[in-house]
Amino acid sequence: MDRDIAKLSDRDFDVVVIGGGIFGACAAWDACLRGYSVALIEKDDFCSGVSANSFKVVHGGIRYIQHGDIIRLRASCRERSALLRVAPHLVKPLPILIPTYGHGKSGKAFLGAGMYLYDLLTLDRNRNTRDPSRAIPWSRLLGRDEVLGEFPGLQQQGLTGGAIFNDGQIYNPTRLVLSFVKSAMDRGACIANYVEATDILTADGAAVGVRAHDRINDESFNIRAKVVLNASGPWAERLLEHADVVDHGPEITYSRDTCFLVNRRFSSDCAIAIQGQTHDPDALLSRPARHLFLVPWRNYTLVGVWHGVRTAEPDRITVEVGEIQAYLDEINWACPSLGLTLADVTMWNAGLVPFGENDPDQKHLSYGKRSHIIDHSVSDGMDNLVTLIGIRYTMARGDAEKAMDLVTSKLGRDQISPPTDIEPVSGGDIDDFDGLLRRVIDTHGKHCDRAVLTALVHNYGTRYEDVLRYDEAGPDASTVMGDTTTLKAEVHYALENEMVSRLTDLVFRRTDLATGGHPGDDVLRECAQIMAREKDWSEDRINHEILEVNARFPHF
Repeated sequence: MDRDIAKLSDRDFDVVVIGGGIFGACAAWDACLRGYSVALIEKDDFCSGVSANSFKVVHGGIRYIQHGDIIRLRASCRERSALLRVAPHLVKPLPILIPTYGHGKSGKAFLGAGMYLYDLLTLDRNRNTRDPSRAIPWSRLLGRDEVLGEFPGLQQQGLTGGAIFNDGQIYNPTRLVLSFVKSAMDRGACIANYVEATDILTADGAAVGVRAHDRINDESFNIRAKVVLNASGPWAERLLEHADVVDHGPEITYSRDTCFLVNRRFSSDCAIAIQGQTHDPDALLSRPARHLFLVPWRNYTLVGVWHGVRTAEPDRITVEVGEIQAYLDEINWACPSLGLTLADVTMWNAGLVPFGENDPDQKHLSYGKRSHIIDHSVSDGMDNLVTLIGIRYTMARGDAEKAMDLVTSKLGRDQISPPTDIEPVSGGDIDDFDGLLRRVIDTHGKHCDRAVLTALVHNYGTRYEDVLRYDEAGPDASTVMGDTTTLKAEVHYALENEMVSRLTDLVFRRTDLATGGHPGDDVLRECAQIMAREKDWSEDRINHEILEVNARFPHF
């Protein structure tokens, strides 16, 4: 992955994609498979915004049964299956247990009927899935004792049992985005991070490219393209307003979706859904309250998700200590045996996504329904400009395909969508992930810990050998960084091959070093010093980079 700015300005492209989150990355990959010349720019690092703050669950659409929305249900299931196929190293099935109390809408019969209906509506969910371990199994009902065997701390009064369904889980959202980015670059896309689109170039009532600013070298230049796809999420409207070339319609309402990690891993491999203190006003049939989820992820438990209407700039999104405490209070109210405290929280995640129409003080919130795909030639007479504001990580591939269909029509090309639902992304050409992992452990287990090798294969898939044989890492390549599962070879590999400019890029988005919690001061300083040797940083720059990393962690 070469950050070659000159390539962005020395040619005309079919399409320039603005935004290096999951939607922009999927769009660039789709465009490359159509045979288009593609540029993609991201004002910060790849997957450093909303996509990085994902709850890491790939939703298959079961909740849309409550809304009677079969179209959304089927679309979500289709996208979950696609990600399980194209990135089996980074996406796997996630069993989710819902306990039942009493009868009626809270009872097992009502819940089980909904789950079995969902299974019937998604009978084709495992079609073309190569790896059996990535197939979504049937839902099943559990007795009271089975539920308590999985989660003995549940409130037992009135407990009648439960049911388990499966969704998908992302091992590392940032590496998944990077896999799409790498795949596009392998097919010829010109891509760069830390390049901001500052304006949209126009001529004769049509977009003809973007004015861009290289934030690393402080230089501005033009990128010429036949079509501009603005896929910068909650930043998309700000670019349109700044460009002053479009009337992009009513302002979109955004929710700050929030979750957090706690440094406990419960004994069960299942996630559990517990009823919170709000309900879904749009549901035709619903349980008494919306669910909050406790989800096992690596050695942590993810807790969430909370939604709240926000009008703040996307660069200023944060979560205050009082808010985290309020979320903990709700979780502890729903499941008193947990006894979670602020001391348990290692990381919070929050990002802006399109939301439904809600009053400012409304408690029971209406969720957003679909992503926004805007053809500006229709909305305001500006041709060759398309905006895609995605609503959920799960839907990125499919919504990017729809946006690229629109781009294709503007290019006057034949409308043939590429098979991005079955074409593996970088590292994802795997028929049997568990078998691959066993072979890697058998081969390298004498030199590397099993947990280290497991993380390596998850993050790199079939390209794990690119890291293990990385000669430039030197004789200490197999050394593990501190108490983490990250090899020093991964640090050197990322610096040389994965367009790393800042310490935050390295520890949050190229490696596992800081994705779940602070890796330790010694590890951060060692990483910063390795980068300093590569990039000729001063001691002041080293300290500044470390401060930027530390600022991202909760301080209670």
